[in-house]
Amino acid sequence: MKAIQVEKPGQLDIVEVDKPVLEDAHDVIVNVKNVGICGSDVHIYHGSNPFTVYPRIIGHEVSGIVEEIGEEVTSLRVGDLVALEPIVYCGECYACRKGQPNVCESLEVFGVHRDGGMSEWLKAGEKNWHKVSNQVSEEAAALIEPLTIGAQATFRGEVKEGETVFIIGAGPTGIACLLLAKERGAKVFISDFNQTRLDYAAFIGADVTIQPKEVEVADEIARLTDGELANVVIDAVGLPQTFQQAVESASIAGTVVTLGFNENPSSIPSLLLTKKELKVVGSRLQTHQFKGVIEKVENGNLDPSQIVSHRYPMEQIKDAFELLENNPEAVRKIVLTF
Repeated sequence: MKAIQVEKPGQLDIVEVDKPVLEDAHDVIVNVKNVGICGSDVHIYHGSNPFTVYPRIIGHEVSGIVEEIGEEVTSLRVGDLVALEPIVYCGECYACRKGQPNVCESLEVFGVHRDGGMSEWLKAGEKNWHKVSNQVSEEAAALIEPLTIGAQATFRGEVKEGETVFIIGAGPTGIACLLLAKERGAKVFISDFNQTRLDYAAFIGADVTIQPKEVEVADEIARLTDGELANVVIDAVGLPQTFQQAVESASIAGTVVTLGFNENPSSIPSLLLTKKELKVVGSRLQTHQFKGVIEKVENGNLDPSQIVSHRYPMEQIKDAFELLENNPEAVRKIVLTF
């Protein structure tokens, strides 16, 4: 079968590899239909993901049609449309026992730690595939996974109806957070230096867009909230300066959610945390968010197509990456068709 593989940093090719076969009674083999390109795929291409061993077939935002099932599979049937939950965990460590398998001590992610879904077929365990109604498009099913990132961030931020949420960054992750925060009934502010992204965020429901080139962000949020500031701030950029901005922009008794993996320290005095009694939480991948997101997509409360800006056939993967490399500000989400 054909697969998209990063042989080594900077080298991406379509290669021929063996089609998977059933080995375990709970195995499910899926004919892949759509795969979204994530920032982590780009990091693997650049060699900046410390968890990747090369060569690696990338891709973890996957939808497809069930083609073969193991003899003990009960939740799926041949012909079902499914979305991939791309994490594998031990179920025994402290994180797993606490209900947070997304930070399992031995966590593995398809497309990062093990070969992923940019291939004509993908085999994974039954629990990694979630059935999606046939009324949902194959493309939309592939975008369930990035929407779960927004679901996790708003879950970790405990976003409630009527609260003010400030999202830093209007890229694909920020847009997912925007959609999920609005679905929870929040008033949402979002900032970005890219005016095109801000205009799109306003188009799909952001209550206020903030252009940092034009205003002092913290002052603008204070003005918009009559001095209260944002009850929940989601840092979807992950730079030292955006984390500091998140803390400064959070209201008394507020919550800061950070999604970044930046290793550089921020200069945050403890006074800012203690005086306002802020809650600062990380948000990584997702914890049991697939079922809820799928239900919201199926009943029309979430529209995954709002994330997508470009579509390419898998044979044009190099063109897709060239666009991401040379004009990233024009891209929200690229989806590959197989």
